[in-house]
Amino acid sequence: MKVFYLLVAVLVIFSCKQETHIKEVSMKEDVYFLADDSQEGRKTGSEKERQSADYLVDRFKNLGLKPKGVNGYLQPFIFKPKTNPHEEATYVINKEDSTITGLNVLAYINNKAENTIIIGAHYDHLGFGSEGSLFRGDQPEIHNGADDNASGVAVMMNLASRLKYNNTNNNYLFIAFSGEEMGLLGSNYFVKNPTIDTKKVNYMINMDMVGRLKDDKTLAVYGVGTSPKFKQTLFANNTDFKLIEKESGVGPSDHTSFYLADIPVLHFFTGQHEDYHKPSDDPDKLNYKGMEAISNYIMRIITDLDNDQRLAFRKTKNESEETPDFKVTLGVVPDYLYDEKGMRIDGVSEDRPAQNAGMIKGDVVIQVGAYKITDMMSYMKSLSKFEKGQTITVIVERNGVPLELKVTW
Repeated sequence: MKVFYLLVAVLVIFSCKQETHIKEVSMKEDVYFLADDSQEGRKTGSEKERQSADYLVDRFKNLGLKPKGVNGYLQPFIFKPKTNPHEEATYVINKEDSTITGLNVLAYINNKAENTIIIGAHYDHLGFGSEGSLFRGDQPEIHNGADDNASGVAVMMNLASRLKYNNTNNNYLFIAFSGEEMGLLGSNYFVKNPTIDTKKVNYMINMDMVGRLKDDKTLAVYGVGTSPKFKQTLFANNTDFKLIEKESGVGPSDHTSFYLADIPVLHFFTGQHEDYHKPSDDPDKLNYKGMEAISNYIMRIITDLDNDQRLAFRKTKNESEETPDFKVTLGVVPDYLYDEKGMRIDGVSEDRPAQNAGMIKGDVVIQVGAYKITDMMSYMKSLSKFEKGQTITVIVERNGVPLELKVTW
């Protein structure tokens, strides 16, 4: 009889171990699921975005993280989309015919600590090519958004798996945001309707487009000026990257919502590319070893800050307020990671002024008309000086050699 009870006890223990087993899921597997054609581009409010949200819920459950939404892991928000580019979407309480329901996905590691670190990434994308698409094809195509932003979600999940039993001097809230592509809607809604006490948030880390680390290992980090501690910590823990540091806490991703709530932020970004907001942003083009290196770097930063007191917040200059209005564009994707003289082109759109003038990827714009170009801001300021229909001379450097090209706006 004792042998029988012993056998039962062993079976119960084995069964419990089976139930709590955590399935290992790689960042590549997360990306390939989210950016598969079956998810149809994860457009905010679509049934396919709901399927992606369900996948993320299952991932968090498997990791053993606790729900921190208002409906389990989910935080729904209902909004009326903007009807013109100069309006903002508005949140509403009740669902109506003209409204859309987005779904933030939230999971929590409770270390019973005083403060919480928020780690986030948006999982929505453009569906079949809504507003914001740069695709010029005749028929709608699925915009899979592998880099934008399945890559950031995959790194977030990787960090969640690593932080469950490590760096326990803070709690951790992981948020997969909806509605980023429509105007940072999910992050904005969370900040206004938080499920934790945001006065006890230590800092926020955001990953958006971290899947295309280039051979020179250039990594942009935004928000470096939002806490006095960040710059030193980034430098001390960097063994792999050529860092492009941006002081401002304001930028075109979800970290902005938290910065505006006086929370220190860091945003990681590997740069734009020719596939940005196009159907060609597919999983096979991502640098998964680069994503692993970025996850390792962020983990080192979190570890370094784990024993510190709550970080001080600091206001930064809002660079976007200085951006001038302009009526013309070259039709290029700038290389936002380029930190030398001029504005380097990372992609050229079809049948736009740059392509018609003969510009190619890699050209560095050093003069537009009479205006010298030293950086991105001077480039944008130069565009404000021209009108459509004008023809001017643009000087680019190609392989270090100046080249004059005629551009008609």
